[in-house]
Amino acid sequence: MKRILSTWNRTSLLKRIAIGVVCGAVLGLVLPKLTIIGLLGKLFVGALKAIAPLLVFALVANALSQTREGQKSNMTTVIGLYMFGTFAAALTAVISHYLFPIKLTLSGAATKAASSLSQSPKGVGAVFQALLLKMVDNPIHALVEANYIGVLVWAVVFGFAMRTASQHTKELLNTIAEVTSQIVRWIINLAPFGILGLVFTTISENGISVLSRYGILILVLVGTMAFVALVVNPIIAVIMMRRNPYPLVLRCLRESGVTAFFTRSSAANIPVNMKLCEDLGLDPDTYSVSIPLGSTINMAGAAVTINVLTLAATSTLGIHVDFATALILSVVAAISACGASGVAGGSLLLIPVACSLFGIDNDTAMQVVGAGFIVGVIQDSCETALNSSTDVLFTAVAELSAWGREKSTNKSVKL
Repeated sequence: MKRILSTWNRTSLLKRIAIGVVCGAVLGLVLPKLTIIGLLGKLFVGALKAIAPLLVFALVANALSQTREGQKSNMTTVIGLYMFGTFAAALTAVISHYLFPIKLTLSGAATKAASSLSQSPKGVGAVFQALLLKMVDNPIHALVEANYIGVLVWAVVFGFAMRTASQHTKELLNTIAEVTSQIVRWIINLAPFGILGLVFTTISENGISVLSRYGILILVLVGTMAFVALVVNPIIAVIMMRRNPYPLVLRCLRESGVTAFFTRSSAANIPVNMKLCEDLGLDPDTYSVSIPLGSTINMAGAAVTINVLTLAATSTLGIHVDFATALILSVVAAISACGASGVAGGSLLLIPVACSLFGIDNDTAMQVVGAGFIVGVIQDSCETALNSSTDVLFTAVAELSAWGREKSTNKSVKL
């Protein structure tokens, strides 16, 4: 037993996760009734979601309390990359529509799925109103409800206020941040068992029947997201860094994207991304803010989902969409996607906002949302993987581009 445990601990986390995926898939097919296995996945995601708000608050407050006036930061570059990357993803979805136009069958199942959802926002203004209100949420309530906009705002306020505190108080805050980070490392080491449970639940409950009913829609969604991850994002990265981006891109997809794919939660993946940024040797003053912020506003996958399904609806209804209109749609989708985490239902419930540009009534739009929920097992997994891995990618790209401008030869990301 000791030899088995020793071998297991020496094996890389990625290989252990791969073993968990295979075991979960086999058990889901062979023993689908053994639902207790799925409890492992719920416990893992629950633990990540529970520690993530505290981790964000502790790291951001600690990082800001230790900063000195005039200290340089890459946050402006990171936010710019987040915004441009989301718009580029939305535009890629438009091009994908022209190359591979698809039509939906708005069935009774889609209508039923849509009718069980809460009402979608009436416009982009409603999305941002909700986000602004979340900024001034009670800090304790924000931590309990995992409201990351509120957590970030209060962490920034406390962090700046702590800059004038005594050194002893700052050391205490630093200790809290380190202890929280250690707890996160323990939880991440349990990822193979958690992902085993998540894969088991997905296979046992859904099987592969969804692929046959909505195969073309899934292929377009997944193909577009893969193109963004493997072509669009690397182009942005190489322009910024002036070096081969693929070692960094592939590591982000491998270590962040894989876990995000199975947890299907950007919030739950924040601790994983923080650990990856630490392993890459990035500046904690930057990534402690950029990673939780990215989980809220960096939504390339959501922009793809909104545009693909909205344009599929226009094709189904015979509405012609010229490129200029599609460009406006991309802007709306990018802005709406940035607020996706502030809306119950995420990106799918923002589809009616985009559909309203073409005069599509809300009942029809909600049927499109229902179709999205039917393929949600795959769509949401791929969307989260793209969103979360891009958080780390753009944080690293911003830092490497800054180092490039300073012509530093002593700093490098640990790929």
